Amino acid sequence: MKPIVTLTLNPAIDESSEAETVHPTRKIRVTGQRHDPGGGGINVARVVSELGRPATSVFLAGGATGPVLKALLDERGLDTRVVPIAGTTRVSHAVFERNTGLEYRFVPEGPEVTADEWRACLAGLEDLDFDYLVASGSLPRGLPDDSYAEIARLVRRRGGRFVLDTSGAPLAAAVEAGGIALVKPSLGEFQALVGEKVEEPEAIEEAAAALVRARGVDMLAVTLGHRGALFATASGSLRLRPPDVAPKSATGAGDSFLGGMVFALAEGHAPDDAFRLGVAAGAAAVLTPGTELCRRDDVWRLFGTLTTR
Repeated sequence: MKPIVTLTLNPAIDESSEAETVHPTRKIRVTGQRHDPGGGGINVARVVSELGRPATSVFLAGGATGPVLKALLDERGLDTRVVPIAGTTRVSHAVFERNTGLEYRFVPEGPEVTADEWRACLAGLEDLDFDYLVASGSLPRGLPDDSYAEIARLVRRRGGRFVLDTSGAPLAAAVEAGGIALVKPSLGEFQALVGEKVEEPEAIEEAAAALVRARGVDMLAVTLGHRGALFATASGSLRLRPPDVAPKSATGAGDSFLGGMVFALAEGHAPDDAFRLGVAAGAAAVLTPGTELCRRDDVWRLFGTLTTR
């Protein structure tokens, strides 16, 4: 069984905590502090591992916080490949306000990556054996917008399947280059990609079908927050509403969705069932506090409650 390889070009140490009330000026006393390894691809690897399949997490890291990120992944038993960089790995912070149920998330921009560091990353990917490579998260400063398109070409040349979750110009450039097995934008990211502010389910479905027909994308999954998700292929589309759960934190729900879906595809499940598992994993992540992501038992329990609409 080949591991699912994930790529995180702008990872983070995700710190989360709770406070009774968030207010300006005065000190805010927090409790329940935890630290998790974060960034899109790292989160996907955590979910894949939680569901029971091996994953190899490739990420750029450096500065005083780089070794801390590596240690957090080692504690969880994840296989890692670190690409050293001169810049300092970022630290993000989320605070859950108990008084209102609101969550505040603070995310730094992260370090700048040099051309030599980027070439070292590409060389490291060439050395790995994989069927699926998942690139997820923003591009760090210093990398051109076509960086994910370059990764797509590398994966295609290696005979693998490329999965992408990003936004803006890097997403547009990669989709334009073609050869992507699965793209997972949020609704806002999808609207920016198609250049149209589609809101109603039927309009989103039409725009998704048109994108799949016109571009080199095999599968498209658009996450819609509390409204669920839409899945489109050349043969049609499906919509799923999420199960009714009591939310604790929305952090990592999209990454959990993607991790669950890629896990199922790699296990040989039909795309429709993989989509259902993705929705279940995204909903399961909402059940956990802070940056914990989804738990396996919750994922499979919620999976059994889902039907397509």
